[in-house]
Amino acid sequence: MNRTITYSITEADNARKIQHFLRRRGYSRQNLIELKKTEGSVTVNRLPKHFNERVYAGDTLCVHITENETSDVLPVHLPVGIVYEDDDLLIADKPAGMPTHPSFKNTDNTLANALAWYYREKGLPFVFRCSNRLDRDTSGLTIVSKHYVSAAILSDMGTRHEILREYLAIVRGTFRSGEGTIDAPLGRTEGSIIERCVDCEHGERAVTHYRVIESFRYDGPREETLSLVSLRLETGRTHQIRVHMRHIGHPLIGDYLYDPRYGSEAVPLIGRQALHAHRLRFRHPVTGQVLAFTSPLPSDMKQVLDRCSGNILNEIPS
Repeated sequence: MNRTITYSITEADNARKIQHFLRRRGYSRQNLIELKKTEGSVTVNRLPKHFNERVYAGDTLCVHITENETSDVLPVHLPVGIVYEDDDLLIADKPAGMPTHPSFKNTDNTLANALAWYYREKGLPFVFRCSNRLDRDTSGLTIVSKHYVSAAILSDMGTRHEILREYLAIVRGTFRSGEGTIDAPLGRTEGSIIERCVDCEHGERAVTHYRVIESFRYDGPREETLSLVSLRLETGRTHQIRVHMRHIGHPLIGDYLYDPRYGSEAVPLIGRQALHAHRLRFRHPVTGQVLAFTSPLPSDMKQVLDRCSGNILNEIPS
């Protein structure tokens, strides 16, 4: 793929070195190394320039990105919604049951496979760079970068907590407070390569903010109280929401790893953890424009709510 990014230099960046200008806009050191490999990758007023040269107010700086390599991901025609796409990124709405990345046991059923097919149909090279990986059974919105510069900028934005990620989950029980923050470090569970746990001694910091939308009675084979919860991630640890909600006594229904009641129902409430990446909001990594996207609650989570007393669907945030 070929992408040219154009910047108009203002007084705020007058006499700044090109490499410093680009670093201030989120380009990584590795980005600059990659760009230096290609002659003419940076021009000022249409003239090739070195990275240690300076730009001045009124100049037009262009960064020319060229990528011809393609990942060795098998293209497979799989259903996946494309919510948004431009020259720098793509927003996909991943269905539940679809892994994000290929693995030893999942070589042809992932989001990467689906997008490899999508790009091949367009005749474009494809390198899979997903900015916010979702668990296999978590549905919803995810960001895919279309070149190495946007990938680096989005990664930096994520580190600085500049990407708003909001999830909807159905959990067990009622809450004493309508909202709160869970600040509990997470680490691997001893003896498991998959499961995580709260580990105050060796874990990495993890912060989840939650807001209860409504609690209601589930009219199923076994009556119980469930809650629809909105969750906002401040950090992005593996299984963070799932572990944090179990930690405070409200595991996600359908969660085979972290719900103690999983498998005990005569009729399962849902066939996977009831977690959906509902909303994304962030500034475009190149233009700076604010982008906001929402994905409606999927049908399996709606079916659980349909069996509950009260008109809960009217309470779901848009």
